Amino acid sequence: MTDKINRVVLAYSGGLDTSVILKWLQQTYQCEVVTFTADLGQGEELEPARRKAEAAGVKPEHIFIDDLREEFVGNYVFPMMRANAMYEGLYLLGTSIARPLIAKRQIEIAKLVNADAVSHGATGKGNDQVRFELGYYALAPDIKVIAPWREWDLTSRTRLIEFAEQHQIQVAKDKRGEAPFSTDANILHTSSEGKVLEDPWEEVPDYVYSRTVNPEDAPDQPEFITIDFERGDGVAVNGEAMSPATLLAKLNDLGRKHGIGRLDLVENRFVGMKSRGMYETPGGTIYYLAHRGIEQLTLDRGAAHLKDELAPRYAELVYNGFWFSPEREMLQAAIDHSQEKVAGTVRLKLYKGGVYVVGRKSPNTLYSEKVVTFEDDQGAYDQRDAAGFIKLNALRLRLLGRRDRD
Repeated sequence: MTDKINRVVLAYSGGLDTSVILKWLQQTYQCEVVTFTADLGQGEELEPARRKAEAAGVKPEHIFIDDLREEFVGNYVFPMMRANAMYEGLYLLGTSIARPLIAKRQIEIAKLVNADAVSHGATGKGNDQVRFELGYYALAPDIKVIAPWREWDLTSRTRLIEFAEQHQIQVAKDKRGEAPFSTDANILHTSSEGKVLEDPWEEVPDYVYSRTVNPEDAPDQPEFITIDFERGDGVAVNGEAMSPATLLAKLNDLGRKHGIGRLDLVENRFVGMKSRGMYETPGGTIYYLAHRGIEQLTLDRGAAHLKDELAPRYAELVYNGFWFSPEREMLQAAIDHSQEKVAGTVRLKLYKGGVYVVGRKSPNTLYSEKVVTFEDDQGAYDQRDAAGFIKLNALRLRLLGRRDRD
């Protein structure tokens, strides 16, 4: 027995899963479905999603396709990058960071159209169900959530395709004539999971990659670029001022060309299992290393090391879906405070899958060539001061050594 639902807002891509869900919601709950498709820079034409929704009986005024690229990069990706967040030391959180924005906009639309419920296409095995629903409940504590993968009997990809064919729902084919492996894309990254990727011993086939050329086929000559930062955020590439989304798109083009940002990862999902995925984050990889490069000049050692301690915790909160939690907001406040003087220019070399910081300069630099020089420093640093510094730091070690020697 299902709860009475009159209207539900579905996070809708127009792909196989959400197209099946749209029909299933209409049949199971006898309700009106409102579709929401977010343009997060995934590089796909979104109008087909509108046509598919209309063909499924969704009213034109209940089809929402919103361009959220600037909000996504400016208010989600850049704050996360200020933290230098990487999940398990490697993953730049491209899927994770998109979910809170989608959830936020879904709730806004639900309020706008007086919907009873929201729905998503995340499976009961993955992280996205957690991320979406933690976002929903944080923003609308009493909202009803419909998670079809936890309710229906379409328990496999094969059953899903059978349902689609029975209801004349188009099933996409990959270039080998098969239903494709699972992918998620936005302006920050593309992820791929399932099918040929499920055996972690097998190398990712080249056809899985969509955002980057094979590093072996990248140009034989390196390319040098600059990124300008203000208050911890990128503002220009090669001296040309750009909006957040435009800047990331530009870095994506450069990263694609040079085969940058590929990651084959076996990660620990929040729900408890390990999964193997392939991630492509071309522009984000360049940006991450550039941001760390400018911080090298402008952050005090104490602040920099504290940030490095906080970064894994921040990354875990984003990965697990706690973007709207008070602890993430507390961490963000501390991180943003640290970025007030993070400004300047970083020069990078891009070459065959690699990104190398080769120069950095800042009006707020803490680097003093006069102090650090191996030449005559004209008294800027008295090397004799080091003797007392070392003796004080060695005192406890000497006392331990004397005790344990006896």
